[in-house]
Amino acid sequence: MSQSRSEPFSIAGEIVAPGTRATVHVEVPRLYTHAEVDIQVRVVHGRRTGPALFVSAAVHGDEMNGVEIIRRLLRLRNLSAIRGTLIAVPIVNVFGFISQSRYLPDRRDLNRSFPGSENGSLASRLAKRFTDEIVAVATHGIDLHTGSNHRTNLPQIRACMDHPETARLAKAFKAPMIVNSNLRDGSLRQAGYDQGMPMLLYEAGEALRFDEVSVRTGVRGVVSVMRAIGMLPARQDKRTRARSVVARSSYWLRAPISGVLQSAVTLGASVEKGQKLAEIGDPLGDEPSTIRASSNGIVIGRLLLPVAHQGDAIFHIARLDDDPEVDRALEALQAQLQPEDFAPSR
Repeated sequence: MSQSRSEPFSIAGEIVAPGTRATVHVEVPRLYTHAEVDIQVRVVHGRRTGPALFVSAAVHGDEMNGVEIIRRLLRLRNLSAIRGTLIAVPIVNVFGFISQSRYLPDRRDLNRSFPGSENGSLASRLAKRFTDEIVAVATHGIDLHTGSNHRTNLPQIRACMDHPETARLAKAFKAPMIVNSNLRDGSLRQAGYDQGMPMLLYEAGEALRFDEVSVRTGVRGVVSVMRAIGMLPARQDKRTRARSVVARSSYWLRAPISGVLQSAVTLGASVEKGQKLAEIGDPLGDEPSTIRASSNGIVIGRLLLPVAHQGDAIFHIARLDDDPEVDRALEALQAQLQPEDFAPSR
């Protein structure tokens, strides 16, 4: 990475001097009360040249783990020595965040609306502003998400593993799981890819809740990526951490009937083909149906509700080949759950 001094950084019509921080307000359509609304962006611009990484959260307004990840990231002392520029956007979907809703007031999914349009729906206009003001000035991106609809996710990276630089950064994040994931039309990842940008999507935890393991894994992961792209000095991790397990595909197991659900496995469990994962039956207890794994894998997402309708997604399973690192990765995840990891910071 070049050691030369940075030039001032231009974003959303604002100029940020080298070695400074600034809060930039990206204006978006007003509320129908006519109250002004904006996306707040914290820019940390280093004294030396380097990449421009954006980290975004709450593209879905009820997904809050990423907001806390970015809040903690911005409090790290070593950010004062970064090379390049960190563009932190803790709340993208301001409208959904205010109402604690996944969607915008027009009931559209912002993560299916990129790159957006100046003359489209509210979601499309918000996507257009974000694409033009944030994505266009970045070289790398990390988008932070959680599970939805009463579902929770194991900390995982979703990325196009056929793209060499994206795959390198996915492994650098060091989440327990990496799931090879094709791009979806209208997604923020697709918008970044269209501009030639390596982009990661981090999934962890559930909507409307903070989860300490998910948050700490996310902060460590973003910092690890910053080291991998030269924004922060490389450093040997003091603790031995198993490499991420890579799954080339995944699948959902759905409820065969409607009823009361009794799960037999937890998030992060390793399962074998044919293994019983849950029973579902009527409230009287008559003739429950069994849900079994279709292949060997790891439970990377599950329904939290104890009831389901026929066809509801119950378990998300990452398919795995025989991989000797699976057990080590699961042990590393369990180690993160130990109480001493949650001691209050001083």
